Amino acid sequence: MTFIKPELVKKIRAYFSLNIYETRVWLALLTRGVSSVGEIAEVSGVPRSRTYDVLESLEKAGFTLIKLGKPVKYMAIKPAVIIEKLKNNARREAEEKVKTLANLRGTEEYKVLEDLHKSGIEPIKHGDLSSAIRGKSNIYNYLKEIVENAEKEVIICMDAAEILRRYKVFDQVFSRLRKSGVVVKLALSGNDVELREVTNRLKIKVVKMSINARFIIIDRNQVLMMVTNSPHDDQEVGVWINSEFFAGSLATLFDIAVGGRRI
Repeated sequence: MTFIKPELVKKIRAYFSLNIYETRVWLALLTRGVSSVGEIAEVSGVPRSRTYDVLESLEKAGFTLIKLGKPVKYMAIKPAVIIEKLKNNARREAEEKVKTLANLRGTEEYKVLEDLHKSGIEPIKHGDLSSAIRGKSNIYNYLKEIVENAEKEVIICMDAAEILRRYKVFDQVFSRLRKSGVVVKLALSGNDVELREVTNRLKIKVVKMSINARFIIIDRNQVLMMVTNSPHDDQEVGVWINSEFFAGSLATLFDIAVGGRRI
């Protein structure tokens, strides 16, 4: 298959979760429309003995159809049809996974995990707990968890544009906090348009800040602070600190800095 660039084979293989032989056979079949096993083997460069198995695999996955007759020939399925099928499969698998995870808390296995975590935490001094979190997705998952468990107060200092980019996360969190009667203090940097949009969409008063800082203080005993500002989500790093002394001191400085200011 010298007419098909290796880079294309590599990308198609990744997009459609195929192995190298499946990719080459499918691409060969697409160029031919309808072909016999021998023709496909010749065009794809895949050994004929393996081409039978590969075509059977592609047929089961919905990439090809068998055209009845002698000799048996295979017909390529239109790529758009395959993409829609894979999208539907991905949605179904994701829904099943979410359902499984949602039901996990009621299982004995989850109780065992909780007990193991508690037994591991107990020997550690409460004020010494800290950890680093890498990757923006992981940081925001952890942020959502600790903020939703707040009991009295949450202080958020961040960029308004970041809040808007993660609007779905913050909308869910703030809704939960409002229902629980938790006090939320929000100080944001950014332009006036962004600040007003945050205020209107989240229905919360915003303090305008000029500093470029990102941190969250929960109940004045936990802090989640971003220590990098990387344009690459996977390189973002946050630090979680469970220290009443540090969190309380930072919260006091925050109160002094914001005073009575509002946008």
